[in-house]
Amino acid sequence: MVKTLLMVAFTIISIILTVIILSQEGKQAGLGSLGGQSIDNSYWSKNKGRSREGMLVRVTAVLVVLFFILASVLCIGSL
Repeated sequence: MVKTLLMVAFTIISIILTVIILSQEGKQAGLGSLGGQSIDNSYWSKNKGRSREGMLVRVTAVLVVLFFILASVLCIGSL
């Protein structure tokens, strides 16, 4: 019973994680940021952590941690 619930949670987290990762914007800075060419001091860049993109990054990090924990638990449980 518990293994079935963990598998369902693992599947749901996998699907949500895929959707969130695909909905994030790409990092367009590229190699130009290494030379200091893309320094952006706008209000938007300073408050990016409070924006939709910042929220998606935090949610992605939490879901990745849960994903790896569930994967480890399910792997250990199958031995």
